[in-house]
Amino acid sequence: MTTQQLTPYPRQQLAAQPIGYWTGAAHREVVGRIRKELATESLTQPHWWILNHVAASPAHWTRAELTAKLTRYDDQGIDFTEVFADLADRGWTTEDTAGALTLTEAGEAGRIRAKERNLRAHEQTHAGITKDEYVATLDVLRRVIANLGGDSDLPE
Repeated sequence: MTTQQLTPYPRQQLAAQPIGYWTGAAHREVVGRIRKELATESLTQPHWWILNHVAASPAHWTRAELTAKLTRYDDQGIDFTEVFADLADRGWTTEDTAGALTLTEAGEAGRIRAKERNLRAHEQTHAGITKDEYVATLDVLRRVIANLGGDSDLPE
């Protein structure tokens, strides 16, 4: 995978750039790429989040519990009721009598297909960036968030 060459700028000019612009631009590109990959399976990010949580803890999560946990990450106003219904209609999830969710074989297969697509997006995102650079970037962003009173802990 090739990486696009960056136009060089003086460090002073880069240091004066607004972080809000650059974090927003990065968010749009990264999330847009992930959403494009998920769309090939007719999935949204909430579908993906639900599939991964249920796969990690079968028969643990209910619809209400996952909705409460995941709504804070949704920036598109997705109706989680519709997402749960879609996964059930596809035959990708089942619920026990207590309402706890489990993935079916079809659901796990769909999750794995989406995971493989997302891995390609992550590889493209990380191309030309060392692990140390990536970690340093996250630490800077976490510090910015903490400085503004936000939650800088890793998501669960």
